[in-house]
Amino acid sequence: MIVPMIHRMLKRDDLARLVAAIAAADPQSARDAAHKLESGEIDLLLDLPIALKAVRGHDGVPGALPLPLLWYVPIRALLRDQGVDDITIADFAATIPVAFVSSRSARRFGLGDPALTTWLTSIASLPHGTIVQAERAAYCAALALWWAGCFPERVESHGGRGMLRAYVDFAAGAFERAARILDALEPGTAQVYEEAARKSIIIYSTLDRARRDYIGSKAHTPRDKIRRFLKRMGHGE
Repeated sequence: MIVPMIHRMLKRDDLARLVAAIAAADPQSARDAAHKLESGEIDLLLDLPIALKAVRGHDGVPGALPLPLLWYVPIRALLRDQGVDDITIADFAATIPVAFVSSRSARRFGLGDPALTTWLTSIASLPHGTIVQAERAAYCAALALWWAGCFPERVESHGGRGMLRAYVDFAAGAFERAARILDALEPGTAQVYEEAARKSIIIYSTLDRARRDYIGSKAHTPRDKIRRFLKRMGHGE
């Protein structure tokens, strides 16, 4: 089941590496960052503007930090810019690309290709109103946002820009379905999915903006792969 997990994944060593990256980016900010870590003010540390700068790195090369931090810090900052202060939503949005960084699990279930009909059939094939159906609905909803937000050119190849909105609408509906099923069984998880359904368009747009630092604007084209390679080597945009 796709649930918020970034906070749970972060270890003290990961946060210490973030403080070290902050010190390298701006030595004057290092003391404040270290103080927040020592006093347990983890969310305040992650929300520091200098933390965002440290994570994004320079010359197209992200900071040498754990994958959860590379996604969470920019996503959290982008959501706050849009007036979304809910840490759980930031956690959930960042969990999506981290969970699907390898699509092996999706391929194993035959759900990895960005095809709405495949996901709809997969959800409908399971016993109605069961936890396993709720899990599949939430899983496919997260996959839809992942494809739309991180690889929009693949989604558009299935039917133009209108397909992006279709994927977001599908995600919202699938999250709502999962929430209805889980409402009496796992109310905490149901609440996360309810909020994800309401904010699916925001999560999609945030993933779309955040992925440009790490994936590029057209990740599956040879030209963009070369561009990203040259950028990270320090040779232009």
